[in-house]
Amino acid sequence: MVTGNLFHNRKNSWPAQEYISKSTLHLLDFDDAAPPEQAWRRKLNSHANLLKEFSVTFMEAIKMVKLGVRMWSYVREEASHGRKAPIDPFTRESCKPSATQGVPLGGMGSGSISRGFRGEFRQWQIIPGVCEPSPVMANQFSIFVSRDGGNKSFASVLAPGQHEGLGSRKRSDDQGISSWGWNLNGQHSTYHALFPRAWTIYDGEPDPELKVSCRQISPFIPHDYRESSLPAAVFVYTLVNTGKERAKVSLLFTWANSIGGNSHLTGDHVNEPFIAEDGVSGVLLHHKTAKGNPPVTFAIAACETQNVSVSVLPCFGLSDASNITAKDMWRKMVQDGQFDRENFSSGPSMPSSPGETLCAAVSASAWVEPHGKCTVAFSLAWSSPKVKFSKGSTYHRRYTKFYGASEGAAVDLAHDALTHYKRWEEEIEKWQNPVLKDEKLPEWYKFTLFNELYFLVAGGTIWIDSPLLASNMVNDQGQSKELECSTVKVTEVRVDCRQGADVESTEDNSYDSTSINGPNLDEQDVGDVSDENESVITFRKGNSTSALHSLTMTDQEYENDVGRFLYLEGVEYVMWCTYDVHFYASFALLELFPRIELNIQRDFAKAVLCEDGRKVKFLAEGNWGIRKVRGAVPHDLGTHDPWHEMNAYNIHDTSKWKDLNPKFVLQVYRDFAATGDMSFGVDVWPAVRTAMEYMDQFDRDNDGLIENDGFPDQTYDTWTVHGVSAYCGCLWLAALQAAAAMALQLGDRDFAETCKRKYLKAKPAFEEKLWNGSYFNYDSGSSGNSKSIQADQLAGQWYTASSGLPSLFDDFKIKSALRKVYDFNVMKVKGGRMGAVNGMHPNGKVDETCMQSREIWTGVTYGVAATMILAGMEEEAFTTAEGIFLAGWTEEGYGYWFQTPEGWTMDGHYRSLIYMRPLSIWGMQYALTMPKAMLEAPRVNIMDRIHLSPVNGGLSHNETGVRKIATKSGCFSNTMFHCAC
Repeated sequence: MVTGNLFHNRKNSWPAQEYISKSTLHLLDFDDAAPPEQAWRRKLNSHANLLKEFSVTFMEAIKMVKLGVRMWSYVREEASHGRKAPIDPFTRESCKPSATQGVPLGGMGSGSISRGFRGEFRQWQIIPGVCEPSPVMANQFSIFVSRDGGNKSFASVLAPGQHEGLGSRKRSDDQGISSWGWNLNGQHSTYHALFPRAWTIYDGEPDPELKVSCRQISPFIPHDYRESSLPAAVFVYTLVNTGKERAKVSLLFTWANSIGGNSHLTGDHVNEPFIAEDGVSGVLLHHKTAKGNPPVTFAIAACETQNVSVSVLPCFGLSDASNITAKDMWRKMVQDGQFDRENFSSGPSMPSSPGETLCAAVSASAWVEPHGKCTVAFSLAWSSPKVKFSKGSTYHRRYTKFYGASEGAAVDLAHDALTHYKRWEEEIEKWQNPVLKDEKLPEWYKFTLFNELYFLVAGGTIWIDSPLLASNMVNDQGQSKELECSTVKVTEVRVDCRQGADVESTEDNSYDSTSINGPNLDEQDVGDVSDENESVITFRKGNSTSALHSLTMTDQEYENDVGRFLYLEGVEYVMWCTYDVHFYASFALLELFPRIELNIQRDFAKAVLCEDGRKVKFLAEGNWGIRKVRGAVPHDLGTHDPWHEMNAYNIHDTSKWKDLNPKFVLQVYRDFAATGDMSFGVDVWPAVRTAMEYMDQFDRDNDGLIENDGFPDQTYDTWTVHGVSAYCGCLWLAALQAAAAMALQLGDRDFAETCKRKYLKAKPAFEEKLWNGSYFNYDSGSSGNSKSIQADQLAGQWYTASSGLPSLFDDFKIKSALRKVYDFNVMKVKGGRMGAVNGMHPNGKVDETCMQSREIWTGVTYGVAATMILAGMEEEAFTTAEGIFLAGWTEEGYGYWFQTPEGWTMDGHYRSLIYMRPLSIWGMQYALTMPKAMLEAPRVNIMDRIHLSPVNGGLSHNETGVRKIATKSGCFSNTMFHCAC
């Protein structure tokens, strides 16, 4: 915990006064129009540089030639089936990534649209796993000002200069958007981001006598599992007239019927006006998606008040052939500042033709008196009630539980956004203020902590309604799939999930799973059938025999259920809930949406007990194996059919990875300890035991330690490991202790004893093989990098301390290793201004064994900083983490704001933008806010409470203890936070 104000010298490093005049801040100091004291800021005329992607060295390329050839073949094979490969390093987007990003729009899991800091709407993720990065330039806010006497008038799009999608020159005969007034310089306009809100201040632009604030608000509200699922955002404009004349101000919101890319040209799109309650009116844009994807309906709206009048133009086009062109629309606004009222009765438009772009506009006009103020509010909502994955499974999104699945839901979403946004803001401020007002924390950390949460919206998140996956699942024809038999049939391969004899029956633990047995792997004539989707998928819950789980739930259970949640590893690595990365990112969900976090762990617990016998070719070595091995934690929940076809990652056989199973046990125990949810512990306990027992095969010499197998068998999947490794070995020690503690609390004393015996054997062996007096060697092998200093060497200790368990090592070793990482991996890399490099030789040179050893991983750096905080090294922790801020978020850095990559090289070149792992900054906050009782507990070492029997109790389960606990569905005391989540 931060014990003093260590950062007073940097406290005012980003003051608003450096970006906005004090007089303007004073004028906007009402109704939340002024930006907050702590925010990420940028001038609108700031240069948005193109980002530079990493490249492999010649030697790395030579080593990966065979992998590259196999991957190329696999990418082409997937494309032939109309699917995108989870990892495709060969296809490049036409829109090159640039430093333009800003706060994304909407809640979680209903599709997302990002908005750049200069105002463009981009990074469209409406269809699962598909990201269209290019901005749709017809989507804009514009302003029209005229004053009494008619001496002054202004008309401008509220975005600066020439943007992507606009021609370099404006032609007099152009009927498209380049005919609009792109008159904003941006020199006096600034952007201020504090996720989930953002402020754009136009300080006398384009009218020198008009101050304008646009406040963007999205419903991201921790512990609110309703509002946080809504696909809607609000834009509140505050107008302050500093002139001596009354001003008529018209604000214009234009929107193209598009979901990004070339979707606006596909045809059959329809627009129609609407009038809702409470003065809300606007236009619906019904979008017919291509390739059989579910339709999308957008709603753009404004709220009419006593002083604000709203009008609409339901249709205009961008070409000469349009009945009303973009140029006509702009001319009408310049002339009248509003549209005709009869437009509201125009009804639905004719469907657009292929190649035609259909747009709509909403105008809100108001008179602002001299030295007066006025507020105008717009909303944007999008309703895409069904989410369809490319192999056929379809679900209803979470928000449909509250708004239904009709196209009309967009109207209700837009209406409720305009009528509820003030309550959203109250809840957001209540959540953020304790951090923002903590004077002991550095300024950069306060707003970066919140801004890194952008990924939970823009990270391709999917949030479905169904508590039982099958209850909302339909096939392409809309027919319900069979729900009862618990079988998955794919060609000749049987996918069956059952619990083995060594795992308790469902009557003991209230846990039911599915097993997956495949054919004999020696059958040479079985090819890769992963492309097949001829499947019948069925599920059951507990002892229920009902086809639909919703029929067996009580009303209270249904209301309390929060559905199922997916998020991508990254927009370039399209795999859902990649587990070795979730290990770092999960602190954010645990802190803010713990019920979602527990459900993700439940999904993986079920997966542990499953086996999928379908054959898969692993690209690194070209060998074949089965898709999912029972007992192994899957790498991910899949890509094209999540939950049912796991392990989309096929570079290595992850059933042989050494970090996934320990990470599962560690996450489960941390969540169990933090929430105190005893029913969760009982539910997942069979999977925890199975995951631990599965790892026994990797202890080759019976010393209690698992050994790596001479290939990159962990999250650093190009960095080879030999023998015992600091990373996996430390995770394994931590998992042994966590499993023992959980077994003890669940009454499984025999297994607790088994884990303790292994721990007591493994710990001295680990220290003997790896401790060199100042840090733990990378591994126990004899390669040139075996003595490298790995930044992440204490990942297991991070979780141990975060879970309130006794330290794995004495304080001297922990602090010595962290000090070594700080002095070498952090401070020897550009003076600590880039984060922690993954590997560093003890001579102070970066380990260039492979591309990952020489990279700086953003999420790992935050995790190392969290470990330092827990070890009492606060100053080193914040200096370490600040390197990520300096390199990624400042103007002097590389431009990675709101698209934080997995990592960057020493020269700042990125790999994998918009990545999950940087959410681990919430591991730092978790470390800072852990209750004192948790930090000091347990006073009696948990391992000391496990008494070893003279004879090993074996692996039989203490059924009585678990049965007793299974009757309790409540929580235990002394939890990290209230379980009312």
